[in-house]
Amino acid sequence: MKILLTGGTGYIGSHTAVELLAENHEVVIVDNLRNSKRSVVERIEEVSGKQISFYEAHLEDTETVSRICADEQVEAAIHFAGLKSVGESVADPLLYYQLNLTTSISLCQALFENDINMLVFSSSATVYGNPERIPLDEKCRATEAANPYGRTKIIIERILRDLQQANPAMNIALLRYFNPAGAHPSARLGEDPTGVPNNLVPFLTQVAIGMREQLVINGDDYETADGTCIRDYIHVQDLAKGHVASLEKLKTNPGLVTYNLGTGRGHSVSEVVQAFERATNQPLNKRIGPRRPGDVPSTYTDPALAENELNWRAELTIEDICRDAWRWQEENPEGYP
Repeated sequence: MKILLTGGTGYIGSHTAVELLAENHEVVIVDNLRNSKRSVVERIEEVSGKQISFYEAHLEDTETVSRICADEQVEAAIHFAGLKSVGESVADPLLYYQLNLTTSISLCQALFENDINMLVFSSSATVYGNPERIPLDEKCRATEAANPYGRTKIIIERILRDLQQANPAMNIALLRYFNPAGAHPSARLGEDPTGVPNNLVPFLTQVAIGMREQLVINGDDYETADGTCIRDYIHVQDLAKGHVASLEKLKTNPGLVTYNLGTGRGHSVSEVVQAFERATNQPLNKRIGPRRPGDVPSTYTDPALAENELNWRAELTIEDICRDAWRWQEENPEGYP
């Protein structure tokens, strides 16, 4: 199939592009490069040994996106584009509501205009808010996110549900990610955050390489075994393969389906720091700081539904995540050129 990736030069999008190409799909990327770089396209082609089509465009420009879909004869789409910082969304909620919702609606309009009826949406475990139970499964309440970023995901999920009900021919997969981390084993693709990293693992690598003086652990007084937040960290390679499996599921005309993509195991911040130091032999300068607004104490998933229906499961470990992330940082100390 020919697959449109919105935000395809981003962290998860670029890794997913490589996995799609490995499965002999064709890839078309639309990205405005707001939080990524043009050189990612060259890296995707280098790693995969295949060419892709790239368009620098704003997703909210429905006419342009629709024309790209028509010209490229797109058959399905994976929607990665959007802002994703929890802290930034708390500080500037209007930006998140405006951009994340507008781009999603625009994409849906372009797909409708071109009779494209397969869409995978990059959602998030933040839709679960303060979890009603652990581990989280797809039947858990997903209506009370703890921050505006998560609320935009809830709203977009609702939009897509309504769209599918109005157009039963539409097949949609909502993928609720847990915590993506790590990098491609080639060290040619990885996480290249703009400014201060919002996620733990790239912050660890930047401290280890000397880009940042110290790791501040945001709170050690949560109701967890060691007082630090617990998250389900999934290797970005495993996550990318989950998207490929989801596209295969959509070929069976399931309507709308929802899957949690995670490992099923939670690791505390302290445990991840220790795993990083072991895997890389890089001791870190660290201290305890205040809690971060919008964080919940513990989230990890029950991955059984994705395992049963997609024949997919996460295979890589937290040590693999740390080792690959550190290799990416060492070989690309300033990120992408």
